[in-house]
Amino acid sequence: MCFGYAVAQTPIQGIVFDTQTKQRISQVYVYNTANDAGGYNNTRGEFTIAASPGDILIAAAKGYHADTLVVSEKRIVLFNMERSTRWIDEVSVVARRSPEERLLENKRAYSTAYSKGDAGSIFSVGPTGAGVSIDALYKLISREGKNSRRLQEIIEHDYRETVIDYRFTPDLVSSVTGLRGETLVDFMRQYRPSYYFVLSANDYNLAFYIRSSLVRYRQNPAALRLPPFPSAEPR
Repeated sequence: MCFGYAVAQTPIQGIVFDTQTKQRISQVYVYNTANDAGGYNNTRGEFTIAASPGDILIAAAKGYHADTLVVSEKRIVLFNMERSTRWIDEVSVVARRSPEERLLENKRAYSTAYSKGDAGSIFSVGPTGAGVSIDALYKLISREGKNSRRLQEIIEHDYRETVIDYRFTPDLVSSVTGLRGETLVDFMRQYRPSYYFVLSANDYNLAFYIRSSLVRYRQNPAALRLPPFPSAEPR
């Protein structure tokens, strides 16, 4: 997965690891503060981003503390992220917010980004007839508009992940599989369902998916586990 490129900068490859488990982490947003390039890594924890030596990269992911590094002369960078939360066997949740409530909250908190990032219709109709909306064009091509739309994409991505988390919970998976602790974490990471499956699946479908995945997991616990990076040492 490639991100935006800047003039006089070269593509830097990287991988994101969990500090405790040493496993790769996906769904991580990587951002270059020097050129505003950014985006999510792929399902193998890998990313490519335009950067130069001295640029500062930031990695952020749900459930982890943000990590920062300075690009060196090497063409490969490695993030090692610390979890901000810990998985325990029993969790009591009070007044859990729905994905829709969280999305509305984010939209209210970042309302400026939505107003600046929404270009609206490029064509306008006025007293002299139809024409091109200069304001809409400006929002499409301006750096402010691009950054606002990037923030919108992050918020929408967070919403989709929250929808999955809302139904594919540790309590549910543990009750269906009997798994606990790090084994539960490993299983849920490897067999996390897609957003579109969760939208269409009822409770029976979801439980059936979990049980079917458990059979495959027990046959080969590492079948979908992201492999370690072989050619470089984590910093």
